Amino acid sequence: MRPIAESPHARVAFGPGSLSQLGELLDGLAVGRVLVVTTAGRSSSLEPVLGAAGTRITGVAPIAREHVPAEVVQQAVQELDRLRADAVLAVGGGSATGLAKAIALERGVPVAAVPTTYAGSEMTSIFGVTDGDVKRTGRDARVAPRVVVYDPMLTLTLPASVSAASGMNAIAHAVEALYAPGVTDVVAAAAREAIRRLSESLPAIVKRLDDVPARTAAFAGAQAAGVALELAAMGLHHKICHVLGGSFGLPHALTHAIVLPHVVAFNSPAAVDAVAAVAAALGADEAEAGLHALNRALGLSQSLTDIGFDEADIPRAAELVATASYPNPRPVSVDDVRGILTRASRP
Repeated sequence: MRPIAESPHARVAFGPGSLSQLGELLDGLAVGRVLVVTTAGRSSSLEPVLGAAGTRITGVAPIAREHVPAEVVQQAVQELDRLRADAVLAVGGGSATGLAKAIALERGVPVAAVPTTYAGSEMTSIFGVTDGDVKRTGRDARVAPRVVVYDPMLTLTLPASVSAASGMNAIAHAVEALYAPGVTDVVAAAAREAIRRLSESLPAIVKRLDDVPARTAAFAGAQAAGVALELAAMGLHHKICHVLGGSFGLPHALTHAIVLPHVVAFNSPAAVDAVAAVAAALGADEAEAGLHALNRALGLSQSLTDIGFDEADIPRAAELVATASYPNPRPVSVDDVRGILTRASRP
């Protein structure tokens, strides 16, 4: 357990046993009534968090869902209002953090986060809400968690598949940060460190779920990936994944894992140095091959059709991606996106 650290947005406690610092961190927010948001079935990690937070907890809303549906946001906001809560605490993965951010966007209350997966979104001011079949994303300083507790002891029962997929999601953040416009040395360093730590620790976690040093290293990688993403712009990869999740209901983290090598291959001619940095951080000769190999080593699905995507939907998905505005090192046409989705849909 390390001393509490300060980031631009948050006070961060890190390491085994750091959950014990949650009460102190919440006191620093000067809040008295905290609503916890989490997903259903999160009791194994929720109980120790509730104990650490103490009497500040005024209610629990176990309603978080993937891609943050707008109707769930409204339910949570109503619960916040009913309980007169003045802060929200996310416990779990990106779904819980995303819901807490959406509540903050509506009500301006501070957010605290106790992540139990490796996506890294708790370090960003990026939010996303799905209304109907359209996922809207943006940035707002109000939603950035002001307290984050990374305690790997809460992740020891996280299944190998979830650990691996969420870590690949974080690697995707770091990869796109490396070729974002105006990338700085700080961003590049954080991104490289994220890829290195996660690519080394995730295989160890998959082999042994209770590997505390590997779990700790994965959290460090996730934090670094979140810092890199916060300081950089999202590109083609993230847009594809947001469309596939929001409009076609694909699982968020697995979609990132499957799509990433194909987008890296597409962008490679226009981002030679960045893609070389990805390969070096992976310890691979070539970035695309290294990412495919890491997915295989983690036992993750290799194609979008394996996780429920219908190739008949490629034209519509490509249109949704190509008509959006986002920075990317290489210009993107509808045909380009069709090609990426076609390759990602086949083993």
